[in-house]
Amino acid sequence: METKKPIVSFHAGAVSCGLWKNEITLNSGKTATILKASVSRRYKDNFGNWKTTYTFSRNEIPLAIYCLQKAFEAIIEKSKDEELTDAIEEEKVI
Repeated sequence: METKKPIVSFHAGAVSCGLWKNEITLNSGKTATILKASVSRRYKDNFGNWKTTYTFSRNEIPLAIYCLQKAFEAIIEKSKDEELTDAIEEEKVI
């Protein structure tokens, strides 16, 4: 089985944000490609094993915001590509 990878990642310290392509089906039956972001933090446990978590301390929240801002900017830039649609209401920016 092939492991999916984000199309781009942004990092700040132990916090990272990845952008993923997702195929969705619109109400009209057409398919569309949208980008979604995921945010995580890597750390080592007491035994030295790398772990991933999706929770952030007070000092890590600004790092998560930074990564999400970079992801948002990339989504706006990539939405200009022909293969990505802005026909989804939730993806539009007012």
